This record gives sequence, structure tokens and C-alpha cells, in this order.
Amino acid sequence: MAEASAAVLTGRAGTGGPVLHARLCAGVVAASGGVHVWLALQNEHGACLGALMMVLAAVCMPCAVHIWQDSHVAALQRVMGCALFMVALHGLILVSGTARGHAHHNTYGDLESVADRPGNLLAVIGLELITALFASTLVARLRANQRAAHHPLH
Repeated sequence: MAEASAAVLTGRAGTGGPVLHARLCAGVVAASGGVHVWLALQNEHGACLGALMMVLAAVCMPCAVHIWQDSHVAALQRVMGCALFMVALHGLILVSGTARGHAHHNTYGDLESVADRPGNLLAVIGLELITALFASTLVARLRANQRAAHHPLH
């Protein structure tokens, strides 16, 4: 039991890789995919955006699995790229005000604009920044571990 918990904190069993960091990153990516599914099922964004969100969720999950299992650098790089693209996209929507015509029903049945609730877009931007941060720092740690394995200090 102690060996298993030590492996989770210090690295993949037998490899010395960062397991806890990889698990957190994979969890954030999977949570992001889950949020896309939840938003699509709410059907507040229309059929086209709902379908796009389902596709995005389907794209997220294989990367989450690869990160969870083996911390694949290619999957981490895809996650970083997608997360930063989502930051830019949602930031553009927030700044440009193009979401004003996109209305939602609030809990009282009244229509309210997404742009009137910038906290929602800021929350999405924050989640995507955290996702990119986890992925980029994990890539840096994996590369540092690889360099240390090839060039151990004496």
C-alpha cells in the first residue's frame, strides 16, 4: 500500500514519471469534456452548437485517457492547443459582445443574454487556462525527467 501511494506521488510505477500531476491533468480534461456534454444536453445553444460540443467532448476523452495512462506528450500538446484556442474563442465572444443575440432562459423563465453574464464566459476561460497550465507544466516535468534520465548528475 505504501509503495502504491509513493508511486502516485512520485511517478508512474517503475518509471519515475509524475503520476499525480498526470491524473489531475487528465481529470481536468475529462471534466471539460463532461461540461461539453452537459451543455449540449441542456440544449440552450441550439442543435449546431450542441452537436459541436458533443464532438469536442468526443475529442477530449481519448486525450484524457492517454494522459491518464501514459502521459503522452502528443496528447498533452493537443490539449494545450485546444485549451488555448478555446480561451481565444471565448475571450473574443466576451470582448466583442457577439453573444448578445444569444439568449438563455434564467431560472424565472425570463430571457437573459450570455453577454449579460460575463462570469460564465470568464469561468470557461479560467477552466481552459487551468487545463493548458496543467498540460504545459506536465510536459515540462516529463521533459525534465527525460533529460535527467539521459544525463544523470554525478
